[in-house]
Amino acid sequence: MLFFQSRRNLIVIALLGSVLGSMGQGLTLPRTPSPGATVSQRIGISDVTVTYSRPAVKNREVWGALVPYGWNVQGFGSGTSAPWRAGANENTLISFSHNALLAGKKVPAGTYGLFYVVNKDNSAELILSRDTKSWGSFFYAEKNDVLRANLQAETGAFTELLTYEFSGLTKNSADLVLRWEKKAFPVKVEFDVDEIVVANMTEELKGPAGFNWQGFATAANYAVQNKTHYNDALTWIDRAIAQNKSFGTLSIKAALLRETGKAAEGAALMKDAVAGATENELNAYGYQLLAAGDLAGAVEMLQINTKRFPNSANAWDSLGEAYFTKGDKKNALTTFKKSLEMNPPTNVKANTEKYLKQLGEL
Repeated sequence: MLFFQSRRNLIVIALLGSVLGSMGQGLTLPRTPSPGATVSQRIGISDVTVTYSRPAVKNREVWGALVPYGWNVQGFGSGTSAPWRAGANENTLISFSHNALLAGKKVPAGTYGLFYVVNKDNSAELILSRDTKSWGSFFYAEKNDVLRANLQAETGAFTELLTYEFSGLTKNSADLVLRWEKKAFPVKVEFDVDEIVVANMTEELKGPAGFNWQGFATAANYAVQNKTHYNDALTWIDRAIAQNKSFGTLSIKAALLRETGKAAEGAALMKDAVAGATENELNAYGYQLLAAGDLAGAVEMLQINTKRFPNSANAWDSLGEAYFTKGDKKNALTTFKKSLEMNPPTNVKANTEKYLKQLGEL
């Protein structure tokens, strides 16, 4: 009796599973094996994103077996030779928010299917395809290719789950690396960051950011710091100065004039900027000169600051640092002592005492 009851229960469970399978389609459930993943890297203001599924090694032979070498005829789909899907389940996708270079080749902004061909000699080929909606590479069609690039596999640490990651990040580029088992396939992704940023700022300055001087000053300062688009920057900073003539805006224009070969005009404008500077602005400018190695200029600016704000312990402390860095220990000692006599705030006092100890006075 128990035997028949057990068999009846199994039949009921099987039927129930069949019914639930048909009724439950469309529900979001965990995907096992080969869970989905997304990895993204921002380069400048641009994003490159890879969306893929992560098969595991599971003690299997991967290269040449699970992933056959070369092009392979699929047993289903188009029936033509196809590359590896570079993941599992749906085909792997790569997206670029702006025009980019991949392995030195131009790629328009957009989303592409990402495929690889792996060869026995550790050479490989990366393929970008317009095909973004297929399952794996079963329906791969060469006519949809937009880019092919040759790669070289490297030997790396064992990686159980197929992984895409980014490394070697610079201002304009990063290496996208596919890792699985003991192989790694790096490929460089590059964006023309300055061109993209300037084009984006130009558009943004047509909106709310263009209704205040800060937006134009920020754009001009980016150009100064990155040594790019000086003509645009001069237009932007003039618009900022028209709304707010200050140390900040004038100093940006002075820097632009120096960068464009007009050193004398830049120096004259910087004098105007210094004439109207606040204590904090002069202090910050002094430290900027100090960091740039202009020790004489730093001392001069911080001297001006102590003359304008003689009761500021912080101004004297900063001048002491400039003297100390320049190697003028006599004036540094006098200046630090003057700062300490003013009962400075805790942070300024701590800095002053640190230098006085180095000078053998505490």
